[in-house]
Amino acid sequence: MFDGREEEMMNYIFQAMTQEQAEDIATNWHYNGEYSFYDMDADQEDLKEFLDAQKRNESYFIVTKNKEVIGFYSFNQITEDTIDIGLGMKPNLTGNGNGLEFLKNGLEFAKSKYNPKKITLSVATFNQRAIKVYKKVGFKEEGTFVQATNGSSFEFLKMVLLC
Repeated sequence: MFDGREEEMMNYIFQAMTQEQAEDIATNWHYNGEYSFYDMDADQEDLKEFLDAQKRNESYFIVTKNKEVIGFYSFNQITEDTIDIGLGMKPNLTGNGNGLEFLKNGLEFAKSKYNPKKITLSVATFNQRAIKVYKKVGFKEEGTFVQATNGSSFEFLKMVLLC
């Protein structure tokens, strides 16, 4: 059971994100091309929330493998039975076939910590490589919506996984 410090899932370690780690991600993680959409500094409101330890509270976790930071997750309890997740992989690890294992470990962590019946996530519709990975583990498309972010409006796909 998760004790607040760390939990290991198949060599992946999940720990509560520190302020230093949040600042490192916000400052140094930059994605190439259209994926720069996911840079933390792409939207000042999102950046402010991400760097605010109280708003980030205990829902953000840094993920390490072999003592290297490889990504992060956020878990937001929507209802007693539903968790909404957000995730980010270190930029130099994206697009290299690492996403499936990273996602599977995050889902296992979510199931062990929250015991949800349903896990949801939202992904920009242009991000077909992420959508493909989400579908591989069983996420289904639930619908699209438009959201204002990063200085414009973008279409997102809501996806759901039944546990």
